[in-house]
Amino acid sequence: MKLNELGWNDYLNTGFAAYEEQGFTVGRVMLEHKRIYRVETENGEYLAEVSGKYRFETQSREDYPAVGDWVVLSERASERKATIQALLPRFSKFSRKAAGLTTEEQIVASNVDTVFLVQSLNYDFNARRLERYLIMAWESGATPVIVLTKADLCEDVPAKIKDVEAVALGVPVFAVSVKDETGLEELATYFTTGRTVALLGSSGAGKSTLTNYLLGEEKQVIQEVRGDDDKGRHTTTYRELYLLPTGGLVLDTPGMRELQLWEADGATVGQSFQDVEELAEQCYFRDCKHENEPSCAVREAIRGGTLEEARYQSYVKLQRELAYLERKSNKRAQLAEKDKWKKISTSAKSRKK
Repeated sequence: MKLNELGWNDYLNTGFAAYEEQGFTVGRVMLEHKRIYRVETENGEYLAEVSGKYRFETQSREDYPAVGDWVVLSERASERKATIQALLPRFSKFSRKAAGLTTEEQIVASNVDTVFLVQSLNYDFNARRLERYLIMAWESGATPVIVLTKADLCEDVPAKIKDVEAVALGVPVFAVSVKDETGLEELATYFTTGRTVALLGSSGAGKSTLTNYLLGEEKQVIQEVRGDDDKGRHTTTYRELYLLPTGGLVLDTPGMRELQLWEADGATVGQSFQDVEELAEQCYFRDCKHENEPSCAVREAIRGGTLEEARYQSYVKLQRELAYLERKSNKRAQLAEKDKWKKISTSAKSRKK
């Protein structure tokens, strides 16, 4: 296995230069299970754990390896095991706020070139959810592509594509059916040697079905969606990175029922809501709140039917969510800094003893 087949590039090579001089090797995390990692290298596959020093120096979940990451290793070839000494800088990262009340990051996909935002053309189709995925995809540093699956179940595919294009300005949109094997050839251009594509979407969207098709074998277990509401069951329960026989890599992920923003800013939201922000620039008052002000271009567009009320409300909701997250993140950063110095102080005291 050559590193470039696993996605190695010049950016990663620059980060690894200092470690290479120390005799370490490098590998890519293909699977994570309770802090045990399956890592692929030029010398084959290893089971790896982080070193004690690495664990001591970590400040948050973000500091630990995730599927798709490149890690610095000391190999124990005879045991087919390795120790992770360091994490190389990521060139892209798709994150969400972890489910629950705590403000913690969950890294969904790392070091990917393209993000396939997968949504099925059945009753689970949801333009508002897609808006969230797009914001997070742009923020990740990867290129978003929208893949509408189960086209064989949709009576008016062109109408659905039009609905998606209205909220995904400039983003490629493909409608496919694995069952009928239609539209899939257009996706092949994204899977070239060393290029990584992550599949993201809710349960039942068809990510595992698409993964199996790309692999040419049944690697992922597939279950039928629930008949009463077309909601998917959690078939894939962990993230895994696969090498494709035709070249390239695909990262399959569990379905996400809850998708809260993690890192994003006004510019990223503006990129996904260009239509709303362009209208806001046309308002008579510079500080227009788009409520009852006269000559409000946003309200006029809503009344005229050129802007959906639901899309505008989604924009407002996301702006509020970002403001709340920023306040929480600032507090979290303060606590992390306090914890770091506490660790340093404890270590210094133990050395004196």
